[in-house]
Amino acid sequence: MGPDAAPLADPLVERYLTHVRVEKRLAQRTCELYALDLQKLQTHAREAQLTLLGVHNTHVRRWVAQMHSGGRSARGIALILSGWRGFYSWLGREGLVASNPVQDVRSPKAAKPLPKALSVDEAVQLASYQDDEAAHDPQLEARDRCITELLYGCGLRIAELVGLDVFASARARGWIDSAAAEAHVLGKGQKRRSVPVGSKALQALDEWLAVRSLWASDEAALFIGQRGTRLSPQHIRLRLKQRSLKAGLATPVHPHMLRHSFASHVLQSSGDLRAVQELLGHANISTTQVYTRLDYQHLAKVYDAAHPRATRAAAKAPGKPKT
Repeated sequence: MGPDAAPLADPLVERYLTHVRVEKRLAQRTCELYALDLQKLQTHAREAQLTLLGVHNTHVRRWVAQMHSGGRSARGIALILSGWRGFYSWLGREGLVASNPVQDVRSPKAAKPLPKALSVDEAVQLASYQDDEAAHDPQLEARDRCITELLYGCGLRIAELVGLDVFASARARGWIDSAAAEAHVLGKGQKRRSVPVGSKALQALDEWLAVRSLWASDEAALFIGQRGTRLSPQHIRLRLKQRSLKAGLATPVHPHMLRHSFASHVLQSSGDLRAVQELLGHANISTTQVYTRLDYQHLAKVYDAAHPRATRAAAKAPGKPKT
């Protein structure tokens, strides 16, 4: 019988499952998942010649290590431990165990996925894309191109972009000072910061402002729809996704991907992590350090493809460089 095979149901498990189904009124699917988790617990206990009441903290830690080495994901282990923890909490309330053997056991840390970023060529391809079908609606094309240039050129969050107004004011959450080539935005934690705006983004901004008044003249928002009201984040996400597919990119692009691309490309060129932190408005440098991993992956791929003596194993993940 394999490690996940179902043993004969323990009476305590049956009582607990009745409790969560009848008294707690949990959903049927949730109860089914609890039952599967407790089947695994019974299997481990049986193989260790233990009763469920005889399980201790050291046993649970050993089983977690076995599951991890067997290839089960950190998230999967965390869900299993949650089911076991609930079972032993119930046993404790019933006076059947003195302590919960799962209480202080944590699953292995899951590797944080790297943020998705475009290559430099892909980002330029998107930023320079001109929609040939937009001749009948130049305002729409000018607006969407300006949005793309600002997201990639300044590394703005979607909320920061949406919050931009045409003119600076005491009530404005953000605005662009074209003369100084700076965008002033209100970021997370109500913290203001200024970021430089490149020449391509300023040019796109001028082109958008030249036609924006055809949709509205008394609306404060910089980016508006055809009805003259401020664009929503959802609308911008949809427009950017459509534009990236039209531009021929293989992966649909969302606003935060352009922010990641901005950070990765600036770091690749400058190597200045502190500057990238300031540009992104990160409170902690640890948040910005993820881009060192992106940068190193890029360099490693270039090395593998170009160096005649590259012998690194393709499947071996590169280590995190010192910063």
